[in-house]
Amino acid sequence: MTRIAFTKGHGTGNDFVLIADPDGALDLTPQQVAALCDRRTGVGADGLLRAVRSQHEPEGATALADDPGAEWFMDYRNADGTIAEMCGNGIRVFVRFLLDAGLAELPGGGTLPIATRSGVHDVQRLTAGFSADLGRWRLADGDGGDVLVGARGLDVDRPGLGIDVGNPHVVVALASDDELDGLELAHPPALDPAPAQGANVEFVVPADPLVADGVGRIRMRVHERGSGETRSCGTGAVAAALATRHWAGRGAPHEWRVSVPGGVLGVRMLPAEDGEHVALSGPAELVYTGEIEI
Repeated sequence: MTRIAFTKGHGTGNDFVLIADPDGALDLTPQQVAALCDRRTGVGADGLLRAVRSQHEPEGATALADDPGAEWFMDYRNADGTIAEMCGNGIRVFVRFLLDAGLAELPGGGTLPIATRSGVHDVQRLTAGFSADLGRWRLADGDGGDVLVGARGLDVDRPGLGIDVGNPHVVVALASDDELDGLELAHPPALDPAPAQGANVEFVVPADPLVADGVGRIRMRVHERGSGETRSCGTGAVAAALATRHWAGRGAPHEWRVSVPGGVLGVRMLPAEDGEHVALSGPAELVYTGEIEI
């Protein structure tokens, strides 16, 4: 048995077990991660975030070569122990964890680069929470693909738009809040064709009016691969905002408010030299610390 210290944190209800492993000495198996994330017999979480110095993690070392300032690598695992490329809520909670533990500093107006499996992402401190630049995004297969999505509670399969924001998503537009509320997302939605690596699936309803004071507004629920339905998904909120802007066409805003069961997230599309970037903002809370044997 190994005794480890952990912290429990969340961003708009998307919760995580956080572990500091600066020297990369902790080799957690998928089964151990799943046990820690189990809500009945473990700590309970949608995923696990391990903080390891980039030089001690092969994928982190690659990111460090691109950005020498990316001292910390965010090793993110889904609740079932599988590896994931990126987590938009997780990276904000990860930075809050580093700062509170005295492992990093983030002066006002500055940025903290974090290495992930989807590259290096810069995080800024806000008055209430943090904002993370998630980098460039793209439509899956160049045009969003041609995916049909079936879910319990839908009368017929619906078309989905594939979007990659460092990890894969399929976004489905619904007609009403009643449709959204009637979904049963404990079971994974069926995708046809099914992406080789799976995908997070977001179901979206536009607000009425869609745009208020220049800001787009949508409501979303999500099923995350490897975790099930979660109260929030940061990269999913980004994908949902991008998809809605795509459907709305010319003149659609570049700033969005995305309501999820756990709260509200902000999404902004930003011009950059290497193409359009997208930034995610929202709160990051640390709930408690403890020790557990695994």
